[in-house]
Amino acid sequence: MVNVAVIIGSKSDQELGEKAAKMLKDFDVDYDLQVLSAHRNPNRLAKYVKESPAKVFICIAGLAAALPGAVASHTIKPVIGVPKDVKLGGLDSLLSIVQMPTGVPVASVAIDGANNGSLLAIQILALSDKSLAKKFMAYREKRARA
Repeated sequence: MVNVAVIIGSKSDQELGEKAAKMLKDFDVDYDLQVLSAHRNPNRLAKYVKESPAKVFICIAGLAAALPGAVASHTIKPVIGVPKDVKLGGLDSLLSIVQMPTGVPVASVAIDGANNGSLLAIQILALSDKSLAKKFMAYREKRARA
């Protein structure tokens, strides 16, 4: 069963999408990676979000970065935005993600922070999964020693 949906807005976001997917795979978290644009495929995106069994969505987007907000508008599940550095050092993407209106929250991680996007999704899932929580704590302890 898919626990995390990783959505990228275009094929040009593939590298960050695969980075997020690898982190999820390292923790044995089932995921689905989709290419769905908020602008070019709005109906397909809405249908996917509404029908997805995912518990958390990770949305990787650059430029206007409308994807995380579009996803959040169709679900009450947690949405994590990963802004991509395309222009303006990624600040345009970051600001688009963090400036969501009240009532449509989107969490954000650092520009090009696909790993942290996945780790945040893992933390959310770990709230109800003791095995995953143990894996996450072991990961954090290992990183602390490095």
